[in-house]
Amino acid sequence: MSRFIEQTMTTLGVEELRTTGQSESGQPPVAVDRLAEGYPSGDPFGSLPAAGGRHILDARQFTREWLEEVLFPAALELQQTPLDRLPAPLAGKRLFYLFYESSTRTRVSFETAVALLGGSVAGMDSHEHRPRDERLEDRIQVLNQYPYDFILLRSHEEGGASRAASVSKVPVINAGDGDGQHPTQALLDAYTIWKELGRLDGLRVALVGDLSYERTTNSLAYLLARFRGLRVALVSPHLLRMRAEVRDHLAASGAVVEELRNLRAVAGQVDVVYMTRAHSTRLEHAQRFDKGAGCYGVDAEVLARLPAHALVLHPLPRGPELPAELDTDPRIACFRQAGNGLFVRMALLALLARTRQ
Repeated sequence: MSRFIEQTMTTLGVEELRTTGQSESGQPPVAVDRLAEGYPSGDPFGSLPAAGGRHILDARQFTREWLEEVLFPAALELQQTPLDRLPAPLAGKRLFYLFYESSTRTRVSFETAVALLGGSVAGMDSHEHRPRDERLEDRIQVLNQYPYDFILLRSHEEGGASRAASVSKVPVINAGDGDGQHPTQALLDAYTIWKELGRLDGLRVALVGDLSYERTTNSLAYLLARFRGLRVALVSPHLLRMRAEVRDHLAASGAVVEELRNLRAVAGQVDVVYMTRAHSTRLEHAQRFDKGAGCYGVDAEVLARLPAHALVLHPLPRGPELPAELDTDPRIACFRQAGNGLFVRMALLALLARTRQ
């Protein structure tokens, strides 16, 4: 591993996340215990006193210092390193993925990340098992009996990652839990913005579409709340508004939050448009209760209004909300975004592996 990456891994950390699973309120665990001066203490993954593991569960566990001074520079250096010169910090390490929902980008990017850094992968996809056959906690404890160093979990239920972490002796990585969060997606989204725009402070961001049931926008909102001068337009039908606790978190961070139903109304003033996947039946139903037509997709008119420097992001897979015929516009960054995910996850796994040594 390069000297720079190794130095950043060993000298910087972030807030500590302590939990024994989901809180009594039913909300994901929150970050605590930050030093008042100097670099933050501890590490980004925290610890579970009951099981001794370190976990990636919630976008709120990461500080801006760790993002800007550790993760993002490490990911960028890996991205700029020829494949034949990559380090092998995962040599001898094994990851097991357990997916209760299907995945392409998340699973493949983690598999590729582990392989490129010298590790190995095994797992079970959603079609290979049934949730009702065995308690999640029991499956995790069985996996703990085998020599795996990480468990990558995609749960069909919100809170599944915290439940798994409450019993696991090895790190659990939340690869999406129901309608809750998808923290590594938020990391790659924020990295893409940082890499392409050069900053995360002072952004004007539009989050668009079904904001009630999209874990990607929940996690991105929590992560962006770490930064200053944020203005966020939440563009959705009234019935699909972002959940109150996420809106309140943004507002409490100092962000200016506006709710509206027409992307065209703000397209000329934003730096980032973050689209969500179109669930047409749900959106169609929700729009029946709104007065007037809304705009929840990118089209030629939206692009004409969008500033030249702006980005259009999408976690993919996409639908009619982001037509393929617009892909020649360089502001459509969803495929660069997906590519960045590989290197963010490589950096994240390398950092996590060091906490295990």
